[in-house]
Amino acid sequence: MIQIQPINAFSDNYIWLIYNQNGDALVIDPGDATPVLEALKKQNLSLKAILITHHHADHTGGVGPLKAETGATVYGSAEESTPGLDVAVNDNDIVHIESMNLNFHAFLVPGHTKGHLSYYDGIHLFSGDTLFSMGCGRIFEGSPEQMFNSLNRLKELPNETMIFAAHEYTQANLKFAMAVDSDNSDLQAFSFEVDKTRTGLQPTLPSSINLDKRF
Repeated sequence: MIQIQPINAFSDNYIWLIYNQNGDALVIDPGDATPVLEALKKQNLSLKAILITHHHADHTGGVGPLKAETGATVYGSAEESTPGLDVAVNDNDIVHIESMNLNFHAFLVPGHTKGHLSYYDGIHLFSGDTLFSMGCGRIFEGSPEQMFNSLNRLKELPNETMIFAAHEYTQANLKFAMAVDSDNSDLQAFSFEVDKTRTGLQPTLPSSINLDKRF
């Protein structure tokens, strides 16, 4: 049994911490090492792996210090430059974290960056900056066609797939959705729930493939 928890970083980043009952852990997209090290110490966890979705600094800035402190193995896209990279990951590779008995299917989903990866374990999708709740990432290096194809690829995952995106963007994305579909009662109800959640400073994630298809 694994546990997944968000570690807050910067203004709206989530660093996803995954750990098991044995105290072994991995993190996804650690832009800042300090809150990760604090969480590891507080929960007495041993960091075994670091998974990177793409090369932007707010996702990789903590890799060097974390690797130096823990010796964790760093996995990242073969299409991009990742600091401290140990294992270059290609499309459809299976990332096996032996000490945790975890397997992640890597999807190459270009658009936000040319070599962006998302990681899927059969239930949880760690989508980085490709797919958010109610929206997608900005297109910096890829093309609109690539982003469209990447989103369609992720859309084919089972409806119950839980989406763990790398930023808290749900409220902002909902404002746009409400502007273009203001009479949608489902959107209105969801917007109320999201506002309530954020008032308490709680994450609106994970979302789900079903929820994103619905809206």
